[in-house]
Amino acid sequence: MKILIKNAKIFQKDKFIKGDVLIERKKITKLGGTITVNADKIIDAQGACVFPGFIDLHSHLRDPGHTYKEDIVTGTKAAAHGGFTTVCAMPNTEPVTDNIASVEYIQLRAKDYGSARVYVIGAITKQSAGEEIAEMATMKSGGIVAVSDDGKCVQDARLMLSCMKYASNFGLPIIIHPEDYSLAGKGQIHSGKVATKLGLSGIPGLAEEVIIARDIMLAESAGAQLHIAHISTARSLELVKNAKDKGLPVTCEVTPHHLVLNEEATITFNTNTKMKPPLRSEKDRLACVQALKDGLIDCIATDHAPHADFEKEKEYDHAPFGIIGLETAFPVLYKNLVQTGLISLNRLVEALTIAPAKILDLPGGVLEVGKAADLTIIDLEKETLFSVENILSKSKNTPWLNQFLPGRVLCTICNGNVTYMDSEKWTN
Repeated sequence: MKILIKNAKIFQKDKFIKGDVLIERKKITKLGGTITVNADKIIDAQGACVFPGFIDLHSHLRDPGHTYKEDIVTGTKAAAHGGFTTVCAMPNTEPVTDNIASVEYIQLRAKDYGSARVYVIGAITKQSAGEEIAEMATMKSGGIVAVSDDGKCVQDARLMLSCMKYASNFGLPIIIHPEDYSLAGKGQIHSGKVATKLGLSGIPGLAEEVIIARDIMLAESAGAQLHIAHISTARSLELVKNAKDKGLPVTCEVTPHHLVLNEEATITFNTNTKMKPPLRSEKDRLACVQALKDGLIDCIATDHAPHADFEKEKEYDHAPFGIIGLETAFPVLYKNLVQTGLISLNRLVEALTIAPAKILDLPGGVLEVGKAADLTIIDLEKETLFSVENILSKSKNTPWLNQFLPGRVLCTICNGNVTYMDSEKWTN
């Protein structure tokens, strides 16, 4: 199929160029200037921006086992709606993705029914129970791109060291959910003034920081590549900086909600402000924004965590942790960070595209002739109302429900196929 995008502002190498984009045989074949050719589909971008397709290193698609919350079909539709062409599926499914059969199930289902590329992240330990190393070798042969027990954290340092040594033998990055259970306890929100005011048990930043410090040292000893998921405190960032200054292969991600919200958001007892790690202090939030701006934080990941209404509509301390994020990531960050001047649009796009691609050595993240046609068209001036009716995720657990957000995704193209098209009929 031949697709021609006309009258676009094309984001290429940190700047916009005006022109057209031609897609043939799933690749970008011409870029920039006026392109005149007979095409199967012509999309008039009308001055909207064409960006590389966004890449999310951290999504929970809930398939298999929890498909009442989300599945590969709805999760990748939500991804396409948010401009994402690639998502990495975390292994906390049921059964846990800790073997080749589970890996192949996700890959086949995504290939047949997905609206985005889906890369599988296998478990570090069997059943993510933190007791025995998972079948990394066979999962690697089946195509996993990393290992993680995300949602859980390996507490035994000796076992974690063995896991890192084993993973490094197969060139598999280790992605950690840093949480010391003895320090986190049964905490519900950040341990601070708001927790005291609300009478809720707190999760101290130390619970995250202790594991990050431990795992950086273990990774150095094992020669492993370490990626820290959803970093959230200023002290955690200091630990990462020290590791990077030593030249260690340590990277980290931050979520949109940790960049935009702080612990004050939990005062309403809205369970869509409950996540792990919890929303931290304003000092921590500002440290994360600065670290993203400076490049200390490598990339942005959504930690898309769907939950059904009946699960979130409970008392705060009984509701599950997590919110959806694939459909709101770009507009939330564009509104709160770019439009306010805190970071540049270039840096935001980099953190959603080429930066995550480099961490896990994934294709995509750039717009170049000869590269795969993974891209998204966004009108930065148009707004989207994130209502229950237009959220494509099966779950609706977001703190931005019923809010208008700028930066509207008009079209997403993955591997040369249109995977999302805005309801406006500006195509022929």
